[in-house]
Amino acid sequence: MSAISPKWRGALVPLFLGAQILVVHVAASGERPPLPPALARFPAAFGQWKLFHDDPIDAATTRELGADRLVSQTYVESPTGSVASLLVAWFQTQREGARQPHSPKVCLPAGGWTPRVVDHVTVDTSAGAITVNRYIVNKGEQRAVVLYWYQTPRHVIAGEWAAKFWLAADALRDKRTDTALVRVITWPARGGDAPATTAAIGFARNMYPMLREYLPR
Repeated sequence: MSAISPKWRGALVPLFLGAQILVVHVAASGERPPLPPALARFPAAFGQWKLFHDDPIDAATTRELGADRLVSQTYVESPTGSVASLLVAWFQTQREGARQPHSPKVCLPAGGWTPRVVDHVTVDTSAGAITVNRYIVNKGEQRAVVLYWYQTPRHVIAGEWAAKFWLAADALRDKRTDTALVRVITWPARGGDAPATTAAIGFARNMYPMLREYLPR
């Protein structure tokens, strides 16, 4: 079977978006949004990672994100001293007119970060394996490893298009459109990107099962 040409892909995109909007709009009429999670009580320790400090988000950024619940804090691992920043932005609904997650694929370049490596990694956790995005980015002399994904009651999703598909499917099936954007950042030090990626994966491996219990199921 031949691949779909770029011309046809371009024509199909608005059709897909239109169908997705229509499905979510229809499902939203009977939507049953869950109660917001108690993310303010998210654990201060899991595995060898312990809370180092909270990272308050300023009012303007909070308004821009438009999330219903936010977690922004930094953890440190003992005994390696690795540092990981966690951001969880949870949205109660994505029906028409509601705010939706901002893709780091857009936000990182807008913030001056240039992607150098863009791929996926698989994280084996006690709650099952998850596949997430990995970006290695730099801004001037700064460099960072970023993992991110979208988390719904049923799925961990790496791709933006896949997130739209499952949003529509779950809206029809569950009468819910809640989702969370989860982002983990580590910073290369001695040894470069590989140890920073290992640290980010290790953090996600320990954190994901806890987050899964805190978000509505």
